[in-house]
Amino acid sequence: MKHPLLTNSELEWSDVAANCRMNREREITGTNSYTADLKMNPLCFLTERAETSSKVRWLDLCCGTGRALIQADEYFRTKQQPIQILGIDLVDQFLPVINSTSTLKLETASLHDWTTSMKYDLITCVHGLHYVGDKLKLIADAASWLKADGTFIAHLDLNNLQSSTREWSVREKREFLQRSHLDYNPRRHTLTCRGYQQIDFPCRYLGASDQAGPNFTGQPAVNSVYEFRDA
Repeated sequence: MKHPLLTNSELEWSDVAANCRMNREREITGTNSYTADLKMNPLCFLTERAETSSKVRWLDLCCGTGRALIQADEYFRTKQQPIQILGIDLVDQFLPVINSTSTLKLETASLHDWTTSMKYDLITCVHGLHYVGDKLKLIADAASWLKADGTFIAHLDLNNLQSSTREWSVREKREFLQRSHLDYNPRRHTLTCRGYQQIDFPCRYLGASDQAGPNFTGQPAVNSVYEFRDA
């Protein structure tokens, strides 16, 4: 490797991992929003869930300032639909919640070791995986946090997944994800998991490089490097 690989703790001190320019000001709907970036409206998705379930939960990984979640919470409280919303981010730059609410929680934590026993209807990660070291672990974790009919959707640049032992083509990476029942949309750069999954990727995480340079977003990203078990 051109640059030494960083551990998770080292990566979290990197200016790249704590990027304040991505996902800090996105709203829930509109031009610069979750709805625009994910090509799905979380409000509509969760509203439909609330029609058939009394306990609907949304987990947002790398939530930034939490602006979109605050707006969503206000929307559902106006509609008198008690959707439980949890946002997790490495950096504590959350906007103030004007009206204290039991349905919204914004938590500062490292997603490299954060976990939960709760199951969620919707899990999102809007441009957050770009800055995570062990991307495959977080993907597997998120799949295991879904309800049986839940949905996980995240942005992923396949170029930021690297093998230490061989060339790993984009086609091979897509097939690798598909074998774990993960759908990848190359045009939107989104990964989707539909329904609870227990995923054991056949590789070992070696570390991350914060010298990957810009990915499809135009912002510096993090390469995640893996060693394959069959190498």
